[in-house]
Amino acid sequence: MSQTLKIAIPMAGYGSRMRPQTWNKPKVLLPLAGGTVLDHFLQQFDTLPANLEKEYVFIVSPFQLEQVQAYIQEHYPHLRAQWVVQEVMRGQSDALWNARQHLTGPMLMTFSDTLVETDLSGLNTETLDGVAWVKPVPDPRSFGVAEVNAAGRVTRLVEKPQDLSNNLVVVGFYYFRSAEALLDAIQEQFRRNLSLNNEFFLAEAVNVMLEQGLQFRVQEVGTWLDAGKPVTILETNAWLLAHGRENSIEAARRPGVAVIPPVYIHPTAQVESSVVGPHVSIGAGCSLKNVVIQNSILDANTRLENLVLADSLLGRGVTMTGAVQHVNLGDTSAVKA
Repeated sequence: MSQTLKIAIPMAGYGSRMRPQTWNKPKVLLPLAGGTVLDHFLQQFDTLPANLEKEYVFIVSPFQLEQVQAYIQEHYPHLRAQWVVQEVMRGQSDALWNARQHLTGPMLMTFSDTLVETDLSGLNTETLDGVAWVKPVPDPRSFGVAEVNAAGRVTRLVEKPQDLSNNLVVVGFYYFRSAEALLDAIQEQFRRNLSLNNEFFLAEAVNVMLEQGLQFRVQEVGTWLDAGKPVTILETNAWLLAHGRENSIEAARRPGVAVIPPVYIHPTAQVESSVVGPHVSIGAGCSLKNVVIQNSILDANTRLENLVLADSLLGRGVTMTGAVQHVNLGDTSAVKA
């Protein structure tokens, strides 16, 4: 008999760090390496065991629901999904608590602007109560870390450690063998009011579980990517393009276009008399003429002419002409130099 794995995805929020791109679209629908952040996010689960049925639990803000739901229904019509609206942003644990009616049995929890590459094929044989995925970094003081004992078991999660002695940063990707045990811990977290700035963070619920004797281990990821800020989404775009999410050979067949790999140019984009790359993603319906562009992401139907552009994010329907630019423009902006 197959088992159902719940995949909880808290994504409610204002996306303030990605403005102006997120004024009128959710962060998960931002363009990235020939797709959207959500497309690449969902690919993380391709290595799950075939005998595990997947049920996604999307936890969204009221203003995100319509767009994200429509995108899933259009592009992933066979995806088994539940939808929960988090009306008030009170943190990760609160988001999961709002979704409690859908969370039973084994579950994964991961944040929608975090992308990792990890092998999930052995998850159906996991015997411990939980797994926290981690990545060693040179300076962990801006993150949360997992403290691990000599037996390799997690003893505590520490938010923003004061020293460099432990660099195992928790990347926001967790497995819980029992969603019910996690929900019990969240309820205890609420009872103790374990919060910061009126937000209930998941790390504190995990610490409650550890106090209760539940056994967790860590698993290192080889790749940890962030799509939550302008500078990091450009870095993530560059990494994905350099690791197979590009179409440079096809793009280079366009007459009058010099392509410096890796790049992704949508088949419907019109590009002429231009130099494209490296690390450029160009969306559907875009038009470029006499443009030199590198390390940038262009959303659909954006038009550029007679300019040099680098390190930039352009939303849908942007129009730009003339001069050298380094910009972050939301949808339907217009710049003429």
